[in-house]
Amino acid sequence: MKKNKIMDFFSTLGSSLMMPIAALAACGILLGISGALLKDQVVAALPFLENPAVFYVIDTLRTISGVVFTLIPVLFAISISLGMAKEDKGIAAFAGFIGYYTFLVSASTVVNSGFGNFDSLRVAPILGVETIDMGAVAGILTGIIVAFLHNKYHKIQFPVAIAFYGGKRFVAIVVILVMGLLGQVAPFVWQPISAGITALGTLIGSAGSLGVFFFGFLERLLIPTGLHHVLNSIFRTTAVGGVYEGVEGCLNIFLQFFDKVDIDTLRPFTQFLGQGKMPFMMFGLPAAALAIYRSSPSEKKDRVKALMIAGVAASIISGITEPLEFSFMFIAPLLFLFHAFMGGVSFLLMSVLGVAIGNTGGGLIDYIVWGVMQPGSRWYMVLVVGPIYAVLYYFVFKKYLTAKNLSIDVAEEIDEDEPVAGAPVEGEDSLALQVIAGLGGRENIKVVNNCISRLRVDVDDMNLVQENILKQTGSMGIIKPSDTHIQVVYGPKIEKIADAVRKAL
Repeated sequence: MKKNKIMDFFSTLGSSLMMPIAALAACGILLGISGALLKDQVVAALPFLENPAVFYVIDTLRTISGVVFTLIPVLFAISISLGMAKEDKGIAAFAGFIGYYTFLVSASTVVNSGFGNFDSLRVAPILGVETIDMGAVAGILTGIIVAFLHNKYHKIQFPVAIAFYGGKRFVAIVVILVMGLLGQVAPFVWQPISAGITALGTLIGSAGSLGVFFFGFLERLLIPTGLHHVLNSIFRTTAVGGVYEGVEGCLNIFLQFFDKVDIDTLRPFTQFLGQGKMPFMMFGLPAAALAIYRSSPSEKKDRVKALMIAGVAASIISGITEPLEFSFMFIAPLLFLFHAFMGGVSFLLMSVLGVAIGNTGGGLIDYIVWGVMQPGSRWYMVLVVGPIYAVLYYFVFKKYLTAKNLSIDVAEEIDEDEPVAGAPVEGEDSLALQVIAGLGGRENIKVVNNCISRLRVDVDDMNLVQENILKQTGSMGIIKPSDTHIQVVYGPKIEKIADAVRKAL
């Protein structure tokens, strides 16, 4: 039971991090395009970019999109508070900002008090407050604490005389008190932790190519649990991913300096970013999809083809791989292990070959914006490694699936007007009601959340879940990390499905 609770916690934490990460990825594309257009080489090739009005527009877009990356900690504080709250999520998000700002101010008073020597800590202006810079860690810690306090106290009731301060209003009060106290001790506690994180980052950096390989291997291996988001966040936003001129985290460093320093300076940091994913996202998995289709029985081919095409498009264009990965990870775990291993090799090869393509997606958009459009990125090496990955993936998948006589299970298409057992459809969205029925009905559902590709649901009784109904709704995979938490994979259409389910509930 304890293990289940731990898995539930990290699963929810990982999904909560996806909201700001998605926003950062979108802003990153805008920053990449605007930054690339202002490169001397590009301006020389396109003289109209020197026009003052054109330059002003592009420079403004670059400046605005770049500011977002200085707000990562507060975005994490808000999104985690929102994502991990079970009810009244808007109140929790509000409290997340209050808690983070209270923490900054409280820590600032300690640093400036003279009670201790904090010269080893990085002190910087954050949201107008000169305080210790804990990076994303402060935002993540704030979000977790605020979500806990919110879930515990948002329904508390007081005697009539002070009833006004009960319930939702008390959340802000208790958050200010707790985060204020935390801010008082944080500078003392963070000194040894900061030293330890820096040492770990140095160790991984000194491990060279081996460290890069293990990062890529774990990044794929953790996909079923959703914990890969946590792993990525650690490298992208803390000193584990590197430190450059006081900025911590490989993603932070890349986005803040890519248009200010030579690409060779950023090369050591991009090895943990999107470049390592491109060979298997743009070449390997599409080839695996072809092998899955060609090894499927003739009666399944049409349905498998439709699923594979959708998955390949998501993987190549936007770097969303889960629809493809979940199609085979359960019927052929050894293939998923092969895929994770090749993920590690992919990160390793991109690093060894000196590729410098940043951002997080790993799909075609990132490849063009951060690779092809960036002089010195060595983007062409992806085209060298990619076809080799395609051949290897196709050969391994085709041979294994054929030898084991395995094929993915694709549900028969259902008539939208035909009600599924246990799911009344009159006057309401039928797909949402089918999902609810598959989850055991309204009474069995406690909390509904979603990340970039999965519906994440806490349920009372897992035995009431009907997987056959969930498959009929278009699910690409089902994961049960604990006895009370289920994840249903839908791919890029998850936002629409999640909103419909929440509305129906």
